[in-house]
Amino acid sequence: MKNEGIEGSERFLSPDKGRGLRAVRHFAVGELVFACPAYSYVLTVNERGAHCEHCFTRREDLSKCGKCKLAHYCNVDCQRSDWPMHKLECVAMVAYGDNWCPSETVRLVARIIMKQRVTTERDPSERLLLLKEFESHLDKMDSEKDEMNQADIAALHHFYSRHISKIPDDQALTELFAQVNCNGFTIEDEELSHLGSAVFPDVALMNHSCSPNVIVTYKGTVAEVRAVQEINPGDEVFNSYIDLLYPTEDRRERLLDSYFFSCQCTECTTKSKDNEKMEIRKLSSLPEPEEIRSMVRYAKNVIEEFRRAKHYKTPSELLEMCELSQEKMGSIFADTNVYMLHMMYQSMGVCLYMQDWDGAMSYGEKIVHPYSVHYPAYSLNVASMYLKLGRLYLGLEKKTHGVKALKKALAIMEVAHGKDHHYVAEVKREIEEQK
Repeated sequence: MKNEGIEGSERFLSPDKGRGLRAVRHFAVGELVFACPAYSYVLTVNERGAHCEHCFTRREDLSKCGKCKLAHYCNVDCQRSDWPMHKLECVAMVAYGDNWCPSETVRLVARIIMKQRVTTERDPSERLLLLKEFESHLDKMDSEKDEMNQADIAALHHFYSRHISKIPDDQALTELFAQVNCNGFTIEDEELSHLGSAVFPDVALMNHSCSPNVIVTYKGTVAEVRAVQEINPGDEVFNSYIDLLYPTEDRRERLLDSYFFSCQCTECTTKSKDNEKMEIRKLSSLPEPEEIRSMVRYAKNVIEEFRRAKHYKTPSELLEMCELSQEKMGSIFADTNVYMLHMMYQSMGVCLYMQDWDGAMSYGEKIVHPYSVHYPAYSLNVASMYLKLGRLYLGLEKKTHGVKALKKALAIMEVAHGKDHHYVAEVKREIEEQK
């Protein structure tokens, strides 16, 4: 299907990649390639009360839903607009109370099912790709992923069977959950805090590269795709599906595990940044290759262990875990090594949670420069780190340092988010207030 439903780009058959998105005109750095409303979306439970359930606006004077007292809205218009989806959960949340706990993916799939029931025409989010065309990769799923899928299906029946008549059969649900897991997006704020989950079919059309020429940001529940490299007519438009901090082997493992393909992009074939990313501490004698491989295995294990530990350990225990892992890895890895940076970032997060502002600032200062080396230009990870650091500095009355960091964040955000984005306006206002 060739469809020029997005001005300036078209769907095409990409060599060795299947369908993809191709530019038909030139796009300058920072230019909007296209915007895509969400086909369906859901605000994460942890942000209830801070963001409007319908438009995701962040404000303090939100009004509660009169029935469930959990969903919050900007005004009556937002509440009415959200009711066709919120009604799926409103009564159930009251009935189940603290036992109401479907995963975000289950909540999103329930909304997709309801939307598909009432939608007869192509959605504005499907100008080039229909949701039903999403790849599911069911034939490539291992038993663990299949078990997770089945658990989600059981949860959907448990929490929504009273509110969705004639739920699709298990075969259809298995495919839909697999499609959402492979093609869904997480909506994040300017500091990369998780706000919710959504599907954006036209955005999902883009193939992956570890050196992407566009970046996806969010304005409420609309995805905006902007050029972060010059794009010429005929160039394929590439997004990144994963965090690009890590070395080639890690990225390929992640892509194969989550998206079922082996990346052959230029960055993966040249491995041009791997040496810098895997910097070894300067010692009197170089460690043996097996010592390095052993430490990499330890690093990967401790990263996974920490991810699980966040669900049951106290903040103090988590911080100790981070510090011990950095001490061990630091015997071989330099502070700029990406595995060290990963655990420093986790340490910074724990310090922020514990309101240890000096500790968080100290970690941020160690992270921010290596981030700007390891990540591509106009990276949201770099912008968010400068932003966090800038706000920490201002809170600790380090005005000069704060303004300098915020300006560095702003320079990236004006390209990635666009100069008219409300996040950009907020940062400009923070800078202006320091004059």
